Amino acid sequence: MSAEKYAVIKTGGKQYRVIADDILEIEKVAGDAGSTVSFDEVLMIGGEGAPTVGSPMIEGASVSAEVIEQKRGRKIIVFKKKRRKNYRRKNGHRQELTKVKILEVIGKGEKASKKATAKPTAEKNTSGAITPLFTAPAGDADDLKKISGVGPALEKKLNDLGITTYKQVSGLSKDEIAKVDDALSFKGRIDRDEWLMQAKKLGDEKK
Repeated sequence: MSAEKYAVIKTGGKQYRVIADDILEIEKVAGDAGSTVSFDEVLMIGGEGAPTVGSPMIEGASVSAEVIEQKRGRKIIVFKKKRRKNYRRKNGHRQELTKVKILEVIGKGEKASKKATAKPTAEKNTSGAITPLFTAPAGDADDLKKISGVGPALEKKLNDLGITTYKQVSGLSKDEIAKVDDALSFKGRIDRDEWLMQAKKLGDEKK
């Protein structure tokens, strides 16, 4: 009996061990119910044989999932009080969550099945295409997959947004980073994974 293929992914600052057909509630990601999303931050893939471990991510690997519903978690009450200062504050918070079903674990060099092909989560125009945020420069595109954490699916989304070169990535302003974060539901990933520094180094090595 063969071991079932699994992956360890990172999303919303947390790590999850997943296999096909798992149901998860994670920090909110963009997508309507029935749409397909891709998690490109894959730390480990295992199953048959020795597991593959990323450094920190496995380049070219991804995990596809179907959005089941967008929801909110249970209410958490936060109460603050300062002695002798007549200060009391009571606030409630409900975390935005997304319920997803894991479709497929896709290793480096593997092709996704038809059901697991991710639909872009960035803003779309009436024709169904992703609305570019930038004007792609003339000439050949750089291999953005060399940036840690960027797989084939994410590279395509970046290209569709008009980001095709290391120079563009390394030169992103704070406002532009915010726009990409919002379009792809990155939640600070560009800064967290130091994309600008990685892209500058890759651009310097290319010269």
